Amino acid sequence: MEAKVQSRLPRGEGWQYEPKWDGFRCLAFRDGDEVALYSRNEKPLARYFPELVPALQRIAPPRVVLDGEIVIFTGQGTDFDLMLQRIHPAASRIKMLAAETPASYIAFDALADGEQDFRQLTLSERRARLEAMLGSPPPPVYLSPLTANVDTALGWLNEYRGTGLDGIVAKRLNDVYHSGERAMIKVKEQRTADCVVGGFRWGKDGKRVGSLLLGAYRGKTLEYVGHTSSFDDAQRRELVALLEAHRGPSDFGEGRTPGGPSRWATERSMEWEPLRPELVCEVGFDRLEGDRFRHGVRFLRWRPDKPPRECTLVQLRAEASVDLRKLFD
Repeated sequence: MEAKVQSRLPRGEGWQYEPKWDGFRCLAFRDGDEVALYSRNEKPLARYFPELVPALQRIAPPRVVLDGEIVIFTGQGTDFDLMLQRIHPAASRIKMLAAETPASYIAFDALADGEQDFRQLTLSERRARLEAMLGSPPPPVYLSPLTANVDTALGWLNEYRGTGLDGIVAKRLNDVYHSGERAMIKVKEQRTADCVVGGFRWGKDGKRVGSLLLGAYRGKTLEYVGHTSSFDDAQRRELVALLEAHRGPSDFGEGRTPGGPSRWATERSMEWEPLRPELVCEVGFDRLEGDRFRHGVRFLRWRPDKPPRECTLVQLRAEASVDLRKLFD
């Protein structure tokens, strides 16, 4: 059961609101001492998070199926970069990382207990079963908090800014479990940043702009932070003439550059055209991966009033003021 993104949370009776955790969605199956962990596309995860197997063996129900999220808590929040480091072929490295930065499992739904299939029960019934089964589970297993007050849920986004809280999920209390459907609603934290346009990539036909390559300064070095391609066909054609006047040496230099190594990069995707560091635009984004946008971002507007040198990496960092684990108190 998945969620669809909307700009606002639904209000009114009949809704339950929970934190959207920034980790790996995971179905946990326990049958006595046997524990299996699977991603939402049915990829096995126990190999990458071996420390969760004994943790789930310690929960009360001997035979259960849980829906939840694997996260790694560090400092005051979660760290998605450390999650990605776990997807590694070497068992020795995984074992080392599991000891240095152990993962946690946050349960937010119960799908079965023994021979009982809960998927046709309503959410309110499933949640009651989940709370009765887990009680106060021993860390690193947690029971996800919830609220029936939409303003309380939205307050979490402000209170835990910078901690890795990914947003808020709204669920209908009278809904059964819709496997494979986007039956929940999620709202993500939306932030903006001013970026230097340090280059661009052509579209597939080579006649219109495919994406703008964005940078921010770390000292005197312009570092690549991501791209935006949220333009319609007419805008892509107009960008060709606009960018032509700024063709020239880019400030992308010794730091991270658009052509840097990537597990997803192809020869074509690494090709890009440099621009002088003169254009600044404002973009909207939701999540970071280190000092880089995790996904493509939304172009909002040009910023001719903003000096390029004022577009620094500092603006991307939201400092956490409270520990995200306080939500479990």
